[in-house]
Amino acid sequence: MHLLWEELRTAVPMIWHGDPYLLSIISFTAQVAAVATALATVIGVPIGLALALGRFPGRGVLRFLANASVALPPVLVGLALFMIFSPQGPLGSLQLNVTRRAIFIAQTILALPYTVALSAAAVQGLPRGLLEQARAFGAGRTQMAALALREARIGVVAAVIAALGTTLSEVGAIVIVGGNVYGYDQTLASAALFDANAARYAEAIATGIVLAALILILIGGLSLLQERGGGIRWRFRTAA
Repeated sequence: MHLLWEELRTAVPMIWHGDPYLLSIISFTAQVAAVATALATVIGVPIGLALALGRFPGRGVLRFLANASVALPPVLVGLALFMIFSPQGPLGSLQLNVTRRAIFIAQTILALPYTVALSAAAVQGLPRGLLEQARAFGAGRTQMAALALREARIGVVAAVIAALGTTLSEVGAIVIVGGNVYGYDQTLASAALFDANAARYAEAIATGIVLAALILILIGGLSLLQERGGGIRWRFRTAA
């Protein structure tokens, strides 16, 4: 307990006074989280809508794969990317291993299952009569997608928040493909691991506190959106 207190006395001033090392990690973590989540949202939400609303052969299999991919081990993703990006791999000529670009790619891939599976589940949870009524009024595919997205907005926001949380807290894949190089391609999660292994406990605690604070902010934001959005109702209107 004495050791923890002593390290906390060092870690808190690092956060309060803006330690340059910590600030650089926070900045890169924010970049990775923003870019990876944005890409996962732009790609994943339309796929989720297609899986929930579409009627095509193999849709059930694709929905199963989307749900299963949420539990995909990050270390396995990192290992697969490392082999693909290795000099002998199919994309070895791009020289992506141990680069920041590899971190962005890995985090996007890990965030994508959440935006696909959770947005599809949110749309599938809508009352069947709502979508059937829209079809009866002659709604096209684009109108159906827009209606579903509006009505399932809280669930879709939850999917995006889950993806964002993954980009903030995941460490296994980015350590493998990025190398966890000190001061270069570290995120808050990987830096905490690096510092703990190097017995730099004050730095590890400082990064851990900042990471926990960011995650708590996300959860609070989601709760606020759910509380406010629950009382809002959107109505579908057909063109005259």
